[in-house]
Amino acid sequence: MALTKEKKKEVYAKVKGALDEAGSVVFVHAKGMSVGETQGMRKVFRDNGVSYYVAKKTLIRRALDEMQYEGEQPVFGKELAIAWGEDLVAPAREVQGFVKSTKDKVEIVGGIFEGRYMSASEMTEIATIPSQHTLYAQFVNIINSPIQGFVMALHQIAEKKEATA
Repeated sequence: MALTKEKKKEVYAKVKGALDEAGSVVFVHAKGMSVGETQGMRKVFRDNGVSYYVAKKTLIRRALDEMQYEGEQPVFGKELAIAWGEDLVAPAREVQGFVKSTKDKVEIVGGIFEGRYMSASEMTEIATIPSQHTLYAQFVNIINSPIQGFVMALHQIAEKKEATA
């Protein structure tokens, strides 16, 4: 179905706005998904602060050319969608979750991370980085570990003194 000029301008503006506000962008190829699967995927994305939009490759390319990111733009061979968010890792992590669960229906084509084009394999690696909340929890656990060990040692010393007294 051909788009009118007005509709193309609207889609281009949406893609351009997404690229302007995004911390990172993932280029996604999703084909053969049922309406229910797509709606479920969009809901999970929304709940995790990730936006998702399907547009024509030429309009996405035009917006990307205007942004002038570093590196080489990935090859977009099939239908294309973009997933983006303010969090640098969330878009890649959420899309990767659906790559695993939908069995070849969703595929990462590449992305943009910190102003640079990334390949599909690089975006998949980025998806493995834990969320900021998880990293905070791990950090607190690391700091708490020596303190906890010290408290347990003091407790054992106190028990020994009580047993001898």
